[in-house]
Amino acid sequence: MRFTAATDTTDRRIGQGRTLLLAAACGLAIAALSGCSTTTPIDAISIDKTQGTNENISSLTDVIRRNPSDPEAYNVRGAAYGRSGQFRNALDDFNKALQLNPRFYQAYANRALIHRSMGNAAEAANDYNRALQINPRYDVAYIGRGNLYRQAGRLNEAMTDYNRAINLQTTDPRAYHNRGLIKQTRGQHPQAIEDFSTAISLAPNSPEPYNGRGISYVALNDDDNAFADFNRAVELDQQNAESWANQALIYERREDFKRAARSYARAAQLDPKYRPALDGLARVRGR
Repeated sequence: MRFTAATDTTDRRIGQGRTLLLAAACGLAIAALSGCSTTTPIDAISIDKTQGTNENISSLTDVIRRNPSDPEAYNVRGAAYGRSGQFRNALDDFNKALQLNPRFYQAYANRALIHRSMGNAAEAANDYNRALQINPRYDVAYIGRGNLYRQAGRLNEAMTDYNRAINLQTTDPRAYHNRGLIKQTRGQHPQAIEDFSTAISLAPNSPEPYNGRGISYVALNDDDNAFADFNRAVELDQQNAESWANQALIYERREDFKRAARSYARAAQLDPKYRPALDGLARVRGR
């Protein structure tokens, strides 16, 4: 989803990801679609350089100078560093926040997300566990840890963590979106659609749940609803190669090869290495 997450407490929108295009994963045969799913990495940090401008960081640094013993000030600046891709500086600030307040469970979750974005899965898991030891009702940490489990292929444990967050009545759309991904992987497409729909209700301007729901609609041979979802995803973010390729898939299934070629070509232009777009374009070009 378009939840460009920098840190869990400052921005709960899901980071940009990729949907595994059904045409690439399973071909166009309906019988094979039940095993297909999206593969969106849900809360990887989406870099936003505007968050790391000298002016912005400088203003946050001024706050710290005035309040050098305030852990929240370091937490906020760490969030800005994280969104701007300055992960080492972000870690330093979260470390300082936790030194000042060892029970600052939000800072543990924020640091976990930085660790995850740096590929430090073990450190991220430790931080999520610590956050939950301090606050067992912290939905964000369950979602973050669930994402780690899902990334490692530990789907049962991931599902348990997403369910815990949802049972805590979380309003974080990632819990529903990510649980939907697991259900989709398991071929539980009606249930996945319900979860993607809830995620959409919580984050209606994010393209990822529309792509996810559209994939499950295709698996159920409901091309009309899938097409509506993929078109909406394109409207929300015209720079998302995945959405264009998914839209192209429906055109291809309808044997509208000229439109399919245009959409696949747009996806390939946005991401020249996006295999589903390249493969789709090869299939429909000249037909």
